[in-house]
Amino acid sequence: MIIGIMGYKRGMTRIFDANGVAVPVTVVEAGPCTITQIKSLANDGYTAIQLGFGETKPSRLAQAERGHLKRSGGRPLRHLREFRVDSIADLKVGATVDCGIFEAGGRVDVSGTSRGLGMSGTIKRHHFSRQRKTHGQSDRERAPGSVGAGTTPGKTFKGQRMSGRMGGERVTVRNLKVVAVDPSRNLLALNGAVPGHDGELVVIRASRA
Repeated sequence: MIIGIMGYKRGMTRIFDANGVAVPVTVVEAGPCTITQIKSLANDGYTAIQLGFGETKPSRLAQAERGHLKRSGGRPLRHLREFRVDSIADLKVGATVDCGIFEAGGRVDVSGTSRGLGMSGTIKRHHFSRQRKTHGQSDRERAPGSVGAGTTPGKTFKGQRMSGRMGGERVTVRNLKVVAVDPSRNLLALNGAVPGHDGELVVIRASRA
C-alpha cells in the first residue's frame, strides 16, 4: 500500500460541515505522481518506491536525471522522493499515484520547509519574556539578558538560545485530519496549518499517530 504523495500548498480557506460549522482547511494540490523507481528487499535490503512530481523543462535536469527518468516514461519531473511500502507486488514503474489514496476523515503527517522570517530576536524566536520597564531601564526591554557565567566557566555554552535566523527549516506537522478529497482536481483539504508559503512543495504521508 502506498502511504504518501507529494503536492503544492495552495492556500487556506474554510469548508462548512453537515452541521454548518466552519472548518479551517489548507488546500494542497496533491499529485498526480509517477512511480520512477521500485526498491526491493532482494536488491536494496528494503521495500520502497520513488515518486516523481512536478513537470519541468528537460533542460533544467542533469543528463543523469533525464536518464534515470527514462524508465518511467521519460517525463521531466522536478521532485523525487522515496516512500517506504510494505509490499511492491502490485506496483510497477511508470504507474500514476493520485490523492485518491487518502480518504476523508483520515489522518496525515505533512512535511515542508517553513517560511523564512530572517533575523529575529529572542522574544519572537524563543518566546522569551520582556524585561521590566522600570528602575532605570532604558534600552533593555527586549534584550535577552545574561547568556553565560563570568569567571567560571567564562564562556557561553553551546546551544544557548539567542537571536538569529528564524524559519526556513524542515518542519513536520502531525496528525492533520483530511476534510475533503477531490481526485478529479487533485486537491486535498486538510484541517489546520501546513508549513511553508503558498506554492511550497509538501510531502503528505499517512499519519503514524
